[in-house]
Amino acid sequence: MRALAKTQAAPGLDIIEVPDPVIGINDVLIKVLRTGICGTDLHIESWDAWAQEHIKPALVIGHEFVGEVVQVGSNVNDFHPGQIVSGEGHLTCGRCRNCMAGRRHLCAHTAGLGVDRPGAFAEYVALPMTNVWAHHEGIDLDIAAIFDPFGNATHTALSHKVLGEDVLITGAGPIGLMAAAIVRHAGARHVVITDINPYRLELARKMGLTSAIDTRTTSLEQVQQELGMTEGFDVGLEMSGHAAALNSMVANMAHGGRLALLGLFAEPTPMDWNRAITNMLTIKGIYGREMYETWYAMSVMLQSGLDISGVITHRFSAADHTEAFAVARSGQAGKVIMDWTQL
Repeated sequence: MRALAKTQAAPGLDIIEVPDPVIGINDVLIKVLRTGICGTDLHIESWDAWAQEHIKPALVIGHEFVGEVVQVGSNVNDFHPGQIVSGEGHLTCGRCRNCMAGRRHLCAHTAGLGVDRPGAFAEYVALPMTNVWAHHEGIDLDIAAIFDPFGNATHTALSHKVLGEDVLITGAGPIGLMAAAIVRHAGARHVVITDINPYRLELARKMGLTSAIDTRTTSLEQVQQELGMTEGFDVGLEMSGHAAALNSMVANMAHGGRLALLGLFAEPTPMDWNRAITNMLTIKGIYGREMYETWYAMSVMLQSGLDISGVITHRFSAADHTEAFAVARSGQAGKVIMDWTQL
């Protein structure tokens, strides 16, 4: 089969021929239809310091996908050929303390699809049945292809109660935009998102948020005043991975506010811990999705009217992967989809 792979320890990716996946008795073989480009994929393509530490060429990359089941192992009863599915990209050990307690998202020995094992940027991908999610009939394939980052957004957005609350989101990338749509759908009063990228701030405005703020020209104190807020934001979702954004969020939280941090920082980051302590803030780190409560929440929110389609801005054939990656890296895009039926 053809696949997009990191073939050498240098920048770039190549479409190559690799053996078809071989499934075991508990596995599912999936024909890949569409994929989404993730920040992790950009790290691997550019061969930055993170990629050099974590990736061993040659490796088929990619973990955001939707596909059609074509074959199942002899022990698999819940899936059948023809089903439209996505996959949870964190493969857990099943035996550590957290796995045994049903907290698989906290597994101490997680392996990543497209990082530690061959990924989904290929004509076919194989996964254990415990990592396969069946979609409801009629789901938009582009949306199904980004259930992985949609899950990150959902896990973060719903970690704290948002009904009737004022929510601040720092970082208007695709996950931040999806999180904003989620908290609005879940009943937040004011939803404010910040960034310094005009393109992404305009995407946020088109998605109908309360405010999309360029922090270079408008302060959060000004925003609070304009909205009639007197005590700060109740919930903060940090998606940017930038120290200034984190500290601005902490400074603008209400006493007893709750924060969820998803953005990864490039280096150790100072924070005003005294303010966090004296204002009695609750801070929760987020990584990935809860298996499978987050996936259930995603599916039912879509069925009940949540619209995240505005976050998808570009679509390419997988054959045009070089252009697709360039657009994804440019900052002038939301989510970028590659179609593997056009390879």
